Parts: sequence; C-alpha cells; structure tokens
Amino acid sequence: MKKLIVIADWASDSMNFQEFRSAVEGYVENPNGINVNFVTSTPSTIDTGYILNQIVATEERLGRPMETVIFQNTDTRLNQKNKADEAQGEDFFIIKLKSGLLVCGPNSGYDFSFIKDRIDEIFKYTGLDKGSQFRSRDLYARVSAHLMDELEDEMDLEETNSDSILSMKGFYVGHIDNHGNIKTTMRLSELREKYEFGDLVKISMNHVTKEAKFVKNLFGGQPGELVIYPGSSGKFDDPYLEISVWRYFTEENPTTGFHEFHFPKAGAKIEILK
Repeated sequence: MKKLIVIADWASDSMNFQEFRSAVEGYVENPNGINVNFVTSTPSTIDTGYILNQIVATEERLGRPMETVIFQNTDTRLNQKNKADEAQGEDFFIIKLKSGLLVCGPNSGYDFSFIKDRIDEIFKYTGLDKGSQFRSRDLYARVSAHLMDELEDEMDLEETNSDSILSMKGFYVGHIDNHGNIKTTMRLSELREKYEFGDLVKISMNHVTKEAKFVKNLFGGQPGELVIYPGSSGKFDDPYLEISVWRYFTEENPTTGFHEFHFPKAGAKIEILK
C-alpha cells in the first residue's frame, strides 16, 4: 500500500483530519499500518500549490515517489459568483508525475501550477465536483484510498491535458513559515538579472514599501537587518527567494519579514520597485 500525504486548508482542524482519516481507513483494502500524513495550508491556492511543489520535490529527491500519493484540497471557488445548491466546486484531477508520484485534488486556482512542468499524464474524475459540504471526507477519501491500493486502472477516468492548469505569472507570497520568513514565488535568477549581492532592493507588499539587502542567505547580513536571499525551497540551482530578518528570538520585539510587511497573507502580490 502506498503512503498518503494530505495538503489541505482544513488540516489544522483535528476533527476534520480525523474524519478524513477514518474514511480512508474504511475504504482501503487493509487498514493495518496505514500511513497518512497531514500538512496544513491556507485558503490561498498559491500557498497550497507552493507547499505541494516543495513536498513533491522532497519526495522525488529523498523519498519514495513510486510509493506515494499526495492529495491536496484547497478549493476557494474563486470563479463562482452565484450560489451553489450542491456545494459545487472545481473538477477533480488525478495527475501522474514523470517520477511516478500520484497527485490528486480539485483543480482550483494555482493548486497545480507549481508542478506543471513535472506532469506526465492528467486524468479527470467526473462526478466529484458536487454533492457534499465536506467533499474530502465524503468523496475524495475513497479516491485517495483507491490510489493508495493502486486501483487507478479500475477507475472510470477521462484523460485531459494541462491547458486548464493556470501558469504562474508575477511575484507573490508563496508561503509564510513558522519563523515569519516570507517565502516568495520569485526565483534567484530573476533577481540576479538586475541586482548583485549587497545591493538594496525596494520591495512593495501588502501596502508597505521597504528596502531589503540582497544577501546569499538569511544570515548573510547583520542581525536585525531586513534581507532578501535564496531560500530553502524550489530548485537547488535556482531557489525561491525569501524575505526576513535574522533574529536571535531573545529580543524584546523579534520582528521578522512577516511583521515588517504588516502580516501579509499567502498569495499577496509582491512588486520590486526601481
């Protein structure tokens, strides 16, 4: 049986993740030794997509991608302007990556955008877009369990392509970690086109504009200094940039990037000003 990683905006609620786990255990052929892990995202599909990409990259580099299923669920229904009597959301996709890792979930916003270049095949599972307020428990748990049991060939799937998956354009807050470091969707190469290490970069985010020193890592400046630097996410040779402040966390007011830009949300737009 394959292991399951769940990335969802409801994963921080203990009742929700236990309900989902109970449903998966009820559907798998052998619930003994089931391996299900939960990762919390936010209602931002950029956040979920960013986390998904990083978990996929780590599994492919250090884990066992052929023995892994990842289910993501952030469906904010951004395209819906009218009521949905059956709680209808986006289409459910099952994606096979080039590494053999299986990813599934609703194709909402930027959920799958960051892994677009890793995709080998995409399938749509019709009939899972409506009918429940908590579709993860009532509909998606069964599909996740079948993928864990490697039953995808017995499922009634419709092959599709990546045209319906949005491409990322512009720079955004991809994720904010527990230290308050702002992980962006900007790659190192994109900033190196105009700046050198040691330069000051004017950054506008969440209605706040500040200058940050471009350094080689979080600790490449001085303690207490706002910096922008290659982070720990993304490609090894072209990582995503992070924005934060080197802190000892013994200070009376240990502000980090999150505080400096007045608590931006994941998905907030970032501008680099001249």
